Amino acid sequence: MLTVAFAKGRTADGVWPIWRSAGLPLPLALDESRSLVFEVSGGPGGSMRFLLAKPADVPTYVSLGVADVGVVGKDVLLESEREVYELLDLCAARCKLCVAGRPEDRDKRPRRVATKYPHLADQYFRSRGLAVEVVALSGSIELAAVIGLADRIFDLVQTGATLKANGLVVFDEVLDVSARLIANRSSFHTKRTAVDAVVQRLEQAQVAACAGVNQA
Repeated sequence: MLTVAFAKGRTADGVWPIWRSAGLPLPLALDESRSLVFEVSGGPGGSMRFLLAKPADVPTYVSLGVADVGVVGKDVLLESEREVYELLDLCAARCKLCVAGRPEDRDKRPRRVATKYPHLADQYFRSRGLAVEVVALSGSIELAAVIGLADRIFDLVQTGATLKANGLVVFDEVLDVSARLIANRSSFHTKRTAVDAVVQRLEQAQVAACAGVNQA
């Protein structure tokens, strides 16, 4: 059995169509059920088990061998620094990791940055010779800039609608983010046939997905 950890929410929603297009099985009651673990038959190796987890936990599950493979955003993968194999860019759930804030703060030297990505934020500002206080938050990061808790936010931007609605603008686009297929290092070798089968099927579906992104 191959165990797959999926990041819940935006990432899973973006990847399901590619997963189905690749001819890989998905639980029938996935959208309606509150269950977090599903088992289905018919996948590579005979059957597949799915774990629905918070995005930040997926690299942990995969690196520690609870899951053989996983699907998670590149942003989470870089922030976690877990030792996994990155196998494929799925060209799904695309967005950008950005620095944003109030327009009147654009030319001011940043002092405090709010983010869900403290490691990446610290790395970004240090690379520009800026010493800032990084405030790790888990809720709506935009709120920190709106109420003056921080003069910069470091967060994902998909359409920019939330920023605009709160009077914020993008100062810099740091990283293009999309969903990635990752694998546990041991499972990549011990379950190589099943893992390769998943990769090969997804590669065919991914070509169409990436082509659509490039045309857009």
